Amino acid sequence: MPSKKPVKSADEVSAVLDQLRSEKVRWVQLFYTDVFGGYNFVTIPFSGLEAEMFNGGVPKLDGSSVRGFREIFESDMLLVPDVRTLARIPWNPESGGTARFICDVRIGGHTEPYDHDPRGVARKTEKVLADAGFDRSYWGPEVEFFVFDSISLLPSVQGVRDAWAGAGYLLNHSEAPWHNGGVTGTIRFKEGYHRTPPHDSLVGLRDEMCNILADDFHLVLDAHHHEVATASQSEINLRFDELVPMADHVQDLRYVIRNVAARHEKIACLMPKPLYGDNGIGMHTNQSLWSKGENRFYDEADEYAEVSQACRYYIGGLLEHARALCGITNPITNSYRRLVPGYEAPVFIAWSKANRSANVRIPFYHRGRPAAKRVEYRTPDSSANIYLTEAALALAGLDGIRRKIEPPAPVDENIYKLTPAKRRELKIRELPGSLGEALDCLQSDRAFLKPAFPDSLLDTYIEMKREEQLELNLRPHPYEFYRYMDV
Repeated sequence: MPSKKPVKSADEVSAVLDQLRSEKVRWVQLFYTDVFGGYNFVTIPFSGLEAEMFNGGVPKLDGSSVRGFREIFESDMLLVPDVRTLARIPWNPESGGTARFICDVRIGGHTEPYDHDPRGVARKTEKVLADAGFDRSYWGPEVEFFVFDSISLLPSVQGVRDAWAGAGYLLNHSEAPWHNGGVTGTIRFKEGYHRTPPHDSLVGLRDEMCNILADDFHLVLDAHHHEVATASQSEINLRFDELVPMADHVQDLRYVIRNVAARHEKIACLMPKPLYGDNGIGMHTNQSLWSKGENRFYDEADEYAEVSQACRYYIGGLLEHARALCGITNPITNSYRRLVPGYEAPVFIAWSKANRSANVRIPFYHRGRPAAKRVEYRTPDSSANIYLTEAALALAGLDGIRRKIEPPAPVDENIYKLTPAKRRELKIRELPGSLGEALDCLQSDRAFLKPAFPDSLLDTYIEMKREEQLELNLRPHPYEFYRYMDV
């Protein structure tokens, strides 16, 4: 069942502390998320965790050392554990038992959430939705990833860093066609979907990841499987939950994926497009708005897809702001190597039912199931900060509802195969082609985010992302040597 909203009653905190004491837990890890989605933590002894800290906070954060947080002259910050996020850390049992809480971030001496805390932005978005009449929203991101046997960055010449000496990379996995000359057991490009062992070599690893997520992190799993690409592309689906709890779950999922892979001497990769010539990894994000126990996206009278007028307006908001959203949902330069035609990633701004060439899809497996009606936004990838992604999508959709933005007609054709003239006729726009373009769009279209995103957060985010883009632009690419050495 979906999680309830966090409650920090004295009885609840006392019960959790008594439970950890009885289990002889020795260490407590306090996790929080930085502006760009990094999962960070500090460990304190259980003996140092006091009941009042679940409201007053733990003074163990130097905000000047965290990307996008505070300056050195204003760096004292608090971590406020959320009692409902208790989990166990299963590795390193020799440490004597370790518990984990996800924390909200506050400035020292303050009682309100810190403006640049992504979890705080997500919490504020939940309130914005509630004030608009939607007391619940449900979310279901689909997390894809690769697990490589090795990743080598080349070369390292006599200790000189590759920024000066040059750069290249080499990926390896036993499933890949280039491994050992593509012998039996490998998976050809774009032929990995739902493959069985021995082609799917990662099923045991995914089982282990899911067991840990269920047993130690208390998450409900829907499915896991091999995805379309070769070289161990995989997907793990979590049961839907409310906005903040689901973002917490996705952070835990990424954390477990990386750690289980590392314990097997492999490397988990959530970069959107690590392989040339095969599918990248997305994070299709399912969402629905509810009020008084009813799914406000469902209308049985709608003949096309059983979607309500509110749902159509919500889609209108997503489409209206799709280019700006990319600055948050596709936040790294590599994101735009995935958003190209031919690899099942959305390139065009359109909506449809059951059409995976549109960036907004209405899943349509069954009729007459109100609880299952949802919008799937297919643009995001797994490099995105999940708290900011869910918050931005909710605010874009809510802007569509408030302004009654009617979307264009749905497109029930393969959009990749339409001519440019036909796409113009159907009012189909394109997503940005680079991080720089996406940031330009976010800079010029950000008013819809104001209910939950402070200007200072967006200014910091855009400035630091532009520096990231510049750093890539300054460096020669290996392919440029192949292409241009004879100019």
